[in-house]
Amino acid sequence: MEPMPYNILEPIALKEEPWMEEAQSLLDPNNMQISPSEDKIPVVGSPESHSSNGEGLFFSDGQRKVDYVLVFHHRRHGSIRISTSTTHDQVSVVSNGNFPSSVSSEGAERRAMGVPGGPPASVGEVLMELGAGGSQESIEPVDHEMRLIRQEFEASLMEAGLEIERDKEVKPHGPSFTRLHAPWPVLCREAEFLKIKVPTKTSYDLKEESGFSTSMSTVWRKLNQPFQPKIPHPEHGRTKLLSHCFSRDKLHLYNITSKDTFFDNSTRGRIVYEILRRTVCVRTCQTIGISSLIAKGVYDAAFPLHDGDYKIIGHLEERNDRQVLHEEWARYSAFYKYQPIDLVRKYFGEKIGLYFAWLGVYTQLLIPASIVGIIVFGYGVATLDTNIPSLEMCDERLNFTMCPLCDGACDYWRLSTACGTARASHLFDNPATVFFAIFMSLWAVLFLEHWKRRQISLSFSWDLTGIEDDEEQPRPKYENIVLQKRQRKQQKKKKKKNESEKQEDGTVTGKDRWRQKLLSAMSSGKPSGVEKLTWKDRLPGYCINVSSILFMFGLTFSAVFGVIIYRITVSALMAMSSDPEVKSNVRVTVTATAVMINLVVILILDEIYGAVAVRLTELEIPKTETNYEERLIIKAFLLKFMNAYAPIFYVAFFKGRFAGRPGSYVYVFNDYRMEECAPGGCLIELCIQLSIIMLGKQLIQNNIFEIGIPKLKKLVRTLRDKGSVVEQKQEERMPRQWTLDYALAPFEGLTPEYMEMIIQFGFVSLFVASFPLAPLFALLNNVIEIRLDAKKFVTELRRPVAARAKDIGVWYNILSGMGKFSVIINAFVISFTSDFIPRLVYQYVYSPTGTMHGFIDHTLSYFNVSNFKPGTAPDSTDHGDIYVCRYKDYREPPWSPEAYQFSKHYWCVLAARLAFVILFQNLVMFLSLVVAWVIPDVPKTIVEQLKREKKLLVDLFLQEEKEKFQLIQSLFNKDSASLQSCSAMLQSRQELAPLGRYSTLPPLTTQGSSRDGEGVPRARCRAASFSQFSRKAANSENDNAVHTAV
Repeated sequence: MEPMPYNILEPIALKEEPWMEEAQSLLDPNNMQISPSEDKIPVVGSPESHSSNGEGLFFSDGQRKVDYVLVFHHRRHGSIRISTSTTHDQVSVVSNGNFPSSVSSEGAERRAMGVPGGPPASVGEVLMELGAGGSQESIEPVDHEMRLIRQEFEASLMEAGLEIERDKEVKPHGPSFTRLHAPWPVLCREAEFLKIKVPTKTSYDLKEESGFSTSMSTVWRKLNQPFQPKIPHPEHGRTKLLSHCFSRDKLHLYNITSKDTFFDNSTRGRIVYEILRRTVCVRTCQTIGISSLIAKGVYDAAFPLHDGDYKIIGHLEERNDRQVLHEEWARYSAFYKYQPIDLVRKYFGEKIGLYFAWLGVYTQLLIPASIVGIIVFGYGVATLDTNIPSLEMCDERLNFTMCPLCDGACDYWRLSTACGTARASHLFDNPATVFFAIFMSLWAVLFLEHWKRRQISLSFSWDLTGIEDDEEQPRPKYENIVLQKRQRKQQKKKKKKNESEKQEDGTVTGKDRWRQKLLSAMSSGKPSGVEKLTWKDRLPGYCINVSSILFMFGLTFSAVFGVIIYRITVSALMAMSSDPEVKSNVRVTVTATAVMINLVVILILDEIYGAVAVRLTELEIPKTETNYEERLIIKAFLLKFMNAYAPIFYVAFFKGRFAGRPGSYVYVFNDYRMEECAPGGCLIELCIQLSIIMLGKQLIQNNIFEIGIPKLKKLVRTLRDKGSVVEQKQEERMPRQWTLDYALAPFEGLTPEYMEMIIQFGFVSLFVASFPLAPLFALLNNVIEIRLDAKKFVTELRRPVAARAKDIGVWYNILSGMGKFSVIINAFVISFTSDFIPRLVYQYVYSPTGTMHGFIDHTLSYFNVSNFKPGTAPDSTDHGDIYVCRYKDYREPPWSPEAYQFSKHYWCVLAARLAFVILFQNLVMFLSLVVAWVIPDVPKTIVEQLKREKKLLVDLFLQEEKEKFQLIQSLFNKDSASLQSCSAMLQSRQELAPLGRYSTLPPLTTQGSSRDGEGVPRARCRAASFSQFSRKAANSENDNAVHTAV
């Protein structure tokens, strides 16, 4: 790359900006109230200069905050000197300050002092020698290019008004830090562009409830007092400050006590990030924003700083926001306290604040669901000894001889041996389960409605109402692909032009050649449209996406099928065992081991699918980060949803449905019979499957993936940077805050956090009819999850940029869809997986006594053992001569003319099941609509407060305009009075003054002096203007005329 010297001492583009005049006025030292030395940004040479400046949160002067940090690894150090030599590659950089004297040469000092003998030095201009002149070390071309890009980028940042403080590039290796500070004028300018709402001086009292509700709210606040976090800066109570979008023309409306603290640290970081995001590198590389430079490797990281260490050192009253969050939020001992959501939003921004608020609402609403689930489970325990079907299964006197579970090796068995399974199934398969399924379907709707109200309340209290979505810049990969497309088009045009010139023969006249040149010049002069990607450019990515997702679905089904084969083979092998203990525990052993294998496969595929979703989303080339995030969420959710629930769907709706019957079983690979459900039904196996997968995912992901893996990465990073850390400790007695933050893990978004909770929400809502204790385990997990995530954000992650968001985005649509889907799933689980409908049909249709007596015998069909296919009958039996065995199904007996065909009982039960699905779905949907209609999306108090705020803001601005109008009217009245006196005086002068040698033409303009030497002032009357607001009235008694500046 050819070196490109450039000079940024004349920011021509900035002179043409409309806000430069306002910025210059704001940059006035009288307005900024900072010392003259504060506008000088040195290249820091010794870290000891920071030791007493608030834990490394300020520049070397100890006054200007470090709002943002840019980090890059320095491999080769260049010689930094001030020189006029042009034999090496140089870059002229504005440093807004002086370099240390140790790097200044003698000639440079003379030039800086203005001594003759060299050109006058410009203040703040430093020539950085990027070549190898005078140095024996060679600079690699890549490092050379990266330096040029960094110099141009940082120079552009200084043109935008940011102040920069750099480390001296003298390290042989290791990270180098560039600190950024946004002065007050820049903060004001960007806050106005971003339409950041800030509180005004005007406040109003919130409407207080009266009567019984007041006393109840008072009692509730007293009861909640022990659960409230101890925040040192509470809110204003029943008073709220009016907020308005920041405007530099209305500074008098805001309560600006200190310019350093008016914008909090998260807002300052966001403002600097917006400047970094839109800053362009044109000379060295065609890129926009810091994200593109990080993707290119120019910088390693860019992040705002934390507010110091999270450990409290000193008095409790002096805690910063990070320490308060660590003490009152990010500790496991604070699990019983409410979350300080407002402080979380203030420190991390609205997007992260909304996540923790959503997680808090979800966890709170799990409490009533857990209580109802415990009651349902308790009902099953209480009625266990009175449940007639389980008692009949455990009764050995009934002597139900069941058909073999496998071919050849398996013997006939007694139904009473499955007594334990039947009793356990009743704990979850009882009439209360139907009520719980309806309750949880309504609970999901109630949760979404409650969250909408909570979200709007937070938007109101956080001043997010009426904000517009920020315009996003294209992603780095999108820019690169667009640039490549543009270059290909230019190459094709150039090639086509060359070919046309070669094909041009000599018969073309000069006039035609001149016309062609004119047309080509006109076409080249036309402004070309903005290059963008079309569907043709994205078509290969879409095709790969569809085929890859289908392949992943096939992989998931293959994993489930593999576990099915494992269950079938292991069941057959254990049934062939001669050990009676092994034979009696076949179902328990096979079910438990198969579920553990499923869990391991799910965890492995989860990680694979997460990486695949990222890769597939990159192939689609989304333009903005929001578009990228939404597409990534949809793909990751589809893959992980299918991965987590495929084994559960199999057990719930497919296991035992296609197994066949004795004498006509369905075989896999012509050797293994399809597995059947347990005598107590598949619901108990579904419960085991759901509970183990749910608890396993939560425990392993929380303890290993979220705790162990970050600590392991930190250990690896520490060992990798061990050498640089040792050198750094030798150079520094106390590490700076930017060094500590750089050692933390980068923030990678909220998608993994949301995804984990969404999958859990599916466990709680989709198959809750089979496991009523799911909300309880989810509640226990979330209590730990909140503190775990809080600890991770406060202590283990770099501070993310405060992103503004009005809602949780596409996650709400996913939750709403899962809530509706859960109604259908629970209806099918109750009707087809459980025995609720067959019991109901038997009791009210077929029972001779109207009770459940005889239900087990009613559900078992007969099979003549002589109808076994050759080789499928038991080789030996311990039960004597068996002529007829029983199996669970509704089929005609062997003595019927339609032997082994579905009986009319089967069709009656099937019709009842389908009717229940339709009835259940419509009933729950209707109740959901009623709940959504009864609960308004926007609370009534918020509507009233919004109207009141709008009225108060209108009154405030009307009062301000009224005062301005009164002031202008008074000034015009004064001017009109002065004009009348002026005209009267002129008229009298014209009547009294004789025309002579003291008068000149025109006659209305007279000047001269009286004979006694007294001068007569000339009268000048002009139109008034608004500049009189700042004009001081003249106090001289001899002034008989008014002079108004236009």
